[in-house]
Parts: sequence; C-alpha cells; structure tokens
Amino acid sequence: MTIDAQPVTLEADNLSLGWGKVLERLTRRGVTSITPLTLTITGFNDDGVAAEVPEIRTAVEAFLETQDKRDSENVAWTIFPQNYWDLAQGDREYFFELYTESFQRVQDFNPRNNKRGSYFQRLVDLYGEGKGPNQLKWMLDDWDAHPKARRTSKFQATTFDPHRDYTSQSLLEFPCLQQVSFVHHGDTLGMNAFYASQQIARKAYGNYLGLARLGAFMAGQMGLRFTRLTIFVGLAQMDVGKTDPDLQTLLAVVRRELKTTGDLVAA
Repeated sequence: MTIDAQPVTLEADNLSLGWGKVLERLTRRGVTSITPLTLTITGFNDDGVAAEVPEIRTAVEAFLETQDKRDSENVAWTIFPQNYWDLAQGDREYFFELYTESFQRVQDFNPRNNKRGSYFQRLVDLYGEGKGPNQLKWMLDDWDAHPKARRTSKFQATTFDPHRDYTSQSLLEFPCLQQVSFVHHGDTLGMNAFYASQQIARKAYGNYLGLARLGAFMAGQMGLRFTRLTIFVGLAQMDVGKTDPDLQTLLAVVRRELKTTGDLVAA
C-alpha cells in the first residue's frame, strides 16, 4: 500500500502535540510528504492562548538553534507581531498604525528577508507602503457596524498577490500561507489557514504559534472566544534529512511526549 503523498487528517488539543503528530508522520519510513494535510488544534484557554508542551517547545528551539534557523517567536512574528499588540495596550487602531509604520523601517533595515513583505503586513497593508487595504480592520469594523448581517464568507483575507507572487523563480519561500478565514458560531470563533506548501521541521511550529495568536486577536476584538484553528496544507514536507542528528534528537522528545499522552499512533 502506498503511504507516501497521501492525505492525512489530524487533531490535537495542544499546539505542540499537533505539530508533533505531523512531524512524526513525516519521519516514518516511506513517507516524504503529506498531500494534503488537515490539522485541527483546540485546547485554547479563555484568552485564546494555545496549550503547549514545554519539553517539546524547548526541544524545537534547541533544534532551530543548532540548524542556525530563526526561532519560533521570530517566525510567529511574521504572522502576528505579539510585541506590537502588547505595546498598543488593546488599541487596535494604534496597533495597525504602529505596525505599518514600523514595518517600512524593518524592510529598509533587512531588505533581503523582508522585501516581499510579511504575512501580517499583507493582512493589514496588502500593497505596502501604507497603500492598504487593511483587511483585518475592514472585517473588524464591519463586524462592529453590522451586528445582524454577519455573512461568514466576508470574513476572509488573502496574503497572496498574483501581481507579485506569480514568478518563475525555482525557490521562493514567501508566501506559502495563501489565505485565512474566520468562522463564528455562537460566542466562539474558529480560524482556517490555507497553505500551498509548508516546511514542517523548521517553520511550522512558529507558523502555528503566529496563527493561534492572530486567531486570538480577532476573537478578542469580536467579543468571542477563540476555540479552534484548522490548517490546510496542500503539500506538507520534511525540510531536513530524516537521519540528521539534530532532527533525531528532536524526534526522540516528540515521540516520548506523544507516547505519554497516548497520541503516538503505530505506523
């Protein structure tokens, strides 16, 4: 039976365990990719903060450091700049202004990594340089203005711009995240994220952190509880060799914690 490049659906009530399940699947013999992957994460607290396993998080950061890659907080920042939101102290208009103005300086300081923008930048200033549109602001303002006309399909935002992103370059890391959407039900909010492809070992943990924080922000502004994050990935793939010693060290921790919680499923 073919097990490579097959669809997989996973669920977890903990961000670390959800990511760990994906990593463990990809490191099985005969598997080089999952296509597509659907991962649903729940277990958020009343403030929308994702549950994590400290041992896995510590192992992830150690792995990224030995691989000389950006840590999870750095990756998460590209999707939701938590430190800017903390500085804004709950004022979302100031938050958007602060980020938009600051990101232009970030681009000037490090154009190599930021010349194409970041995910959050495209959500709040799609065309860059303050030209807009601010998709998150539009959704939140519309939510506030039309309490009885909340058509679900309008609560979506894109990070993909055909004018800039259709390119013949053989390698292009940004944007892999294409779109996010939000679904409200009663007093709860769920968020969906759509990836064309995703690097699981080096990027996905930070991706999931950033997405969870974005969902929590949106839920808080809408007066809802953030309860579910679902990630759809067209092609989930391993971005480091399976025999890499750093990966093996990380995988040992992941498998141990999955086994402890009963989430390790036999191949």
